[in-house]
Amino acid sequence: MPKVKKAVIPAAGLGTRVLPASKSMPKEMLPIVDKPAIQYIVEEAVAAGIEDILIITNRGKGVIEDHFDHSVELEQRLEASGKFDMLKQVQELSHLANIQFIRQRETNGLGHAVGCAKAFVGNDPFAVLYGDDVIISEDPVCGQLCRVYEEFGKSVVGIKSVSPEQIVRYCSLAVSPVRDNVFSVSDMIEKPAPDKILSLYSILGRCVLTPDIFDILDQTKPGAGGEIQLTDAMRQQAVAGNMMGVDFIGKRYDMGNKLGILQANCEVALKHPELKDGFKAYLQELVKTF
Repeated sequence: MPKVKKAVIPAAGLGTRVLPASKSMPKEMLPIVDKPAIQYIVEEAVAAGIEDILIITNRGKGVIEDHFDHSVELEQRLEASGKFDMLKQVQELSHLANIQFIRQRETNGLGHAVGCAKAFVGNDPFAVLYGDDVIISEDPVCGQLCRVYEEFGKSVVGIKSVSPEQIVRYCSLAVSPVRDNVFSVSDMIEKPAPDKILSLYSILGRCVLTPDIFDILDQTKPGAGGEIQLTDAMRQQAVAGNMMGVDFIGKRYDMGNKLGILQANCEVALKHPELKDGFKAYLQELVKTF
């Protein structure tokens, strides 16, 4: 079974849930302590062995491209100032992987965004890392899924159990245990009505797909919200017996949600080698005043 070496990161959403912060700054560039959210996602993919990455953007998101490009003036200034550690961090950004960009000319759903990657993917399996979701784990979640793909040769989705209140806003999966945290996925439904819930397991932020998904997407009609839903296309793979699920190990932060952004910053700061002691002391004093 070929190893997964390509990844697609859809980052074309409008970020309406975090307005006004996202009016002029892409939500993918909102910082978690000292790095933008999308850098965590790219670094996860690279740590999982991904070599080629396509980031799907739209109008107004050129700053994402700039972030992963060389900044000659900044690099020269850091070198002249003797700030070699910072210089190394900045230079490494342009060498993380072979990163390409394409614009989604119309925001017509996640399925449409992934469909824009057809030429990039070709006939290879590929990972999809949702641009809203930063997942922190010692074992990269993308890699956890890739290993299951390499074992079974089927598409794989990263799944977690969510609350009954959340499942109606996500997708619901029909799953059967295979071993440990690995499941077979036989059906799914996007944003189910309460009487249509298949289980409390939902896809959260990561999947590895076989290239036949593009032919399915070409035939997929708009679904929930009037958009082309990736879930509707993946459902055909699931019903045909060609999908696995991994209850992944890792902490997910929803960067399209204001509370998720705050949680990510607090929890990452509490583990940051330069900040953790001072920030912990600050929080301990702060909570005494509320």
